[in-house]
Amino acid sequence: MALPDPSLQSRNLPLDFFRGLALMVIFINHMPDNPWFWYTPSRFGLSDAAEVFVFSSGFASALAYGRCFERAGLWLGLVRVLHRCVQIYSAHLASFVLLALVCVVGNRWVPEMDDIQRLNIAYFFDATQQALYDLFTLAYVPNYFDILPLYLLVIVWLPIFWLVSRLHVGMALACSVTLYWASYYYGWELSADPVSGRKWYFNPYNWQLMFFTGYAFGAGWAKVSVKHGWLLAVCLGLVLVSIPLEHEATYTRIKFWGELRANLTPWLDKSHLGVLRWLHLLAAAYLMYRLCHWRSQWLHSPVPRAVVIMGQQSLPIYLCSMVLSYAGGIWLDHLGRDEWSAAALVNLSGLGLMLLAGQTMSWLDTKPWKISQPERLAQSDNSYYFEPFMPRYRWVNQALALPCLIGLAALPAMLTHSQPSGIVATPDLAVQLREPDKEALQPVETLSPETEADKVIDSRQQL
Repeated sequence: MALPDPSLQSRNLPLDFFRGLALMVIFINHMPDNPWFWYTPSRFGLSDAAEVFVFSSGFASALAYGRCFERAGLWLGLVRVLHRCVQIYSAHLASFVLLALVCVVGNRWVPEMDDIQRLNIAYFFDATQQALYDLFTLAYVPNYFDILPLYLLVIVWLPIFWLVSRLHVGMALACSVTLYWASYYYGWELSADPVSGRKWYFNPYNWQLMFFTGYAFGAGWAKVSVKHGWLLAVCLGLVLVSIPLEHEATYTRIKFWGELRANLTPWLDKSHLGVLRWLHLLAAAYLMYRLCHWRSQWLHSPVPRAVVIMGQQSLPIYLCSMVLSYAGGIWLDHLGRDEWSAAALVNLSGLGLMLLAGQTMSWLDTKPWKISQPERLAQSDNSYYFEPFMPRYRWVNQALALPCLIGLAALPAMLTHSQPSGIVATPDLAVQLREPDKEALQPVETLSPETEADKVIDSRQQL
């Protein structure tokens, strides 16, 4: 009898699916000069993957931390929130270090492209000591790395939001809306670059509204019904109207849409979460909710299930997508961006690696080393269970493990250098290194002969 995968039963499958889908779009959008960027949802709608990611994170936080507060109380819930903050903060620092390393490797591989300047992290290499301090204190947040600091701040605010909601749900939502408009009115910003004075690309005082909107839906404070036809029509109309407003070929050629977009620019601002972007995300979310309610079984097919599993591992997959997207951009620099086949190869390879990483992390979460042999055989018959590294036959296991063991054994030899790379061994250098320093072996007297005054002082000391 096939056993259902508990990771798929205890989770909100539509939520995990769209989180995974947003991660795939983020990978495509973050790749420098990616030709596929022009075919992502951000080119055909007011909101994009960033809004989906923040909204779904708020929804998931209600399911995870909201229930934890209800079950364990404020203090233990606060401990769990702080534990998550440490994970996000560590992931942010790790992502910066990894991307800096990718840029250094890219500059060596493709010297004509300066990836450090393209990523705008030259400040870190020019003033490393001060930049390192600013990086750890979040005073230095480059554009490419600003989503995790935003997530960190709204998670820090989450216990206060939940505590206010205990008084009344409306008060908590009113606080979020008030903070949003106060940021607009007073111009509250956070500095992201001490040199240029640039502000955070995602203003957390504004973007917290998207996060706590998702939290409200996840906690059940805001509910929608599939029975209202007028709501479906309004949401569908808003999504359709937004297409020419964001499709560059349309609003640049048709005067009406260009003027309308220019007049609505303050409401389309991404850095400060324009109201129309917020409404567009809600409309698109309702349409997807209706779609999942109409056909819910499609999430159990192989490809959507792989995306669901990737959405369940959102934080590590996000880090993986950041590294892969920029490495893919360097690969495109090497292959050339004129060929459509090169762009397809790089993008599909990156997406495939993300899916594989999600499956691997999901498999590691099951702790297969703790599963007994009978349980493993029972799970191998489960159609929902993915076990990529556990073939049934022992000789296959050994054959797969052998290259890994050889690679691990050879790794120290690959990392060991017999001499510095800047020194070239020559016969003259070898003789010079082996020949002892004759001057150092001479007595001190021969190096510095005594004067008459020294002799007089020495005779007095002997007396």
